Amino acid sequence: VQLQASGGGLVQAGGSLRLSCAASGNIFGINIMGWYRQASGKQRELVASITIGGGRTNYADSVKGRFTISRDNAKNTVYLQMNTLKPEDTAVYYCNAGKPRGIAYWGQGTLVTVSS
Repeated sequence: VQLQASGGGLVQAGGSLRLSCAASGNIFGINIMGWYRQASGKQRELVASITIGGGRTNYADSVKGRFTISRDNAKNTVYLQMNTLKPEDTAVYYCNAGKPRGIAYWGQGTLVTVSS
């Protein structure tokens, strides 16, 4: 499975960005996709996830009400709409895809920088 992430960049606080993650290759069996982020000097953390079948979503408390994860199964793509961005959202954002039995795949990461 290959995950191609895009959409990062520099934005002012209060602005918006949309990240995209397109999955390709042996995508059969992927049952969940999500976004993680890692700020400088910090551990990687889950931002949001969505199940591929039922579309059930999960968000980190720090982004609830500001970020929205969605999927387009026909395009094998997951999106992360980020609104009302804050400087503390600055991080490298990684796309993740999961299959049963703990199999996980990671994209290359895309940098999001929010200036104050």
